[in-house]
Amino acid sequence: MEIVRDIRTMREKVAEAKKQGKSVGLVPTMGYLHEGHLALIDTARKENDVVVVSDFVNPLQFGPSEDYLVYPRDMDRDAQLCQEHGVDFLFAPTVEEMYPKKGNQVDVFVDVKHLDENLCGRFRPGHFRGVVTVVTKLFNIVTPNRAYFGMKDIQQLRIIEEMVNDLNMNIEIVPVATVREPSGLALSSRNTYLTNEERAKAASIYKSLLMAKDLILEKRVLNTAEVVKRCVEFLSQQGLKVQYFQVVDYDTLELLPKIEPPHKLIIATAVFLGKVRLIDNLVIEVR
Repeated sequence: MEIVRDIRTMREKVAEAKKQGKSVGLVPTMGYLHEGHLALIDTARKENDVVVVSDFVNPLQFGPSEDYLVYPRDMDRDAQLCQEHGVDFLFAPTVEEMYPKKGNQVDVFVDVKHLDENLCGRFRPGHFRGVVTVVTKLFNIVTPNRAYFGMKDIQQLRIIEEMVNDLNMNIEIVPVATVREPSGLALSSRNTYLTNEERAKAASIYKSLLMAKDLILEKRVLNTAEVVKRCVEFLSQQGLKVQYFQVVDYDTLELLPKIEPPHKLIIATAVFLGKVRLIDNLVIEVR
């Protein structure tokens, strides 16, 4: 495996591989890799001749009061895991390499409309603009045939799918299922912030999603306000502070007051345990 720090070299390596007729898979990450990231890497390894993992904590997607400066980082460990899982290139640029203008200023962004109005986008203004801007840059640098994203970040996945479609990018977006701890807690780099007591409470997040799934699919509670009310009450009883619990259309990410079968939808939540913000979701089809 080769660690690449600059854009020019990364482009040259990919161009050389493509000249030989090789397919390229990209796994964009912010580092501090866990089993969820490794599932993306393993999927990319099976489907491509060359695998590139980007390891870049993108400042554009963090708000002023968010955890950019303390976001967990461990490049040595990331590099070791990538090597063990057959990665060909670990692309780990500096902020100055990605945003070279004075003060890392960015004047041109890729904007997002409508798809960021609910779920996390409602509470993190500018977040998804930062995400799609850096992902566009990574796509332009690596020019992958396929790019791999986890379904835990479902709004991010859907926005990137629509970005690729709307901007006519010749890239296949491959969703990979959420990887969970035995308790059901979705793997996240931010789980490292949790105490043992908080980690036990965090298992309630997935339970609340399963509760909503049961209410909708088995008990046929199709009024989403009732579903949300019961699940928020459950989470609050477990000591979690709920930022949102929403049921949205899979395609448009619009809120669904009432579910009319057949319908593919997303049940999603964001909660706080102390200062730690965690998200999770389930995708279901109501027939």
